[in-house]
Amino acid sequence: MKVLLIWLLIVLASSPANGIASEDEAWAALREGRAVLMMRHALAPGTGDPAGFNVNDCSTQRNLSETGREEARLWKRLLGNHGITEARVFSSQWCRCMDTAREMDMGAVTAWPVLNSFFRNRGDGDTQTRQTITLVNDLEPGAPVVLVSHQVNVTALTGVFPRSNEGVILALPLSESPEVLARVSPGR
Repeated sequence: MKVLLIWLLIVLASSPANGIASEDEAWAALREGRAVLMMRHALAPGTGDPAGFNVNDCSTQRNLSETGREEARLWKRLLGNHGITEARVFSSQWCRCMDTAREMDMGAVTAWPVLNSFFRNRGDGDTQTRQTITLVNDLEPGAPVVLVSHQVNVTALTGVFPRSNEGVILALPLSESPEVLARVSPGR
């Protein structure tokens, strides 16, 4: 019985958890265009957005703290350590996401409204998630893809509840049940 228990522990310890690939395999897939990185914005203290929120006015939004800006800048080194020196970066229009994307300094940032938060309008979630899947799958081959969004968006697509500044590397093509290759963040 003791031998069986030891064997079982060895097998479990050597197998990827929940179908998650090794982190090295996930980074290779991202680098080679077989995966995308979808992440939650860096630290912006609070929850949701204040009354009077206006997507075109950062003063009406919950914004990155200085710690959040520092967190976002850590992505450049992490991505570089994995052979990614530039990326196609797509972001929610919310200031905390656009600022995260810019602070990463991985290339031009393109606003994608489908990555906008649906925290207040949960009914929009299914439509935005399907639109995100379509837009990503329709991208032409090129530099690695980074999507900067919100917890609700990442969770709706992946089932993962990311911390601030945490991302998931997702295998392509995306689907309504995408394969999560790894959870990553500069703080890990």
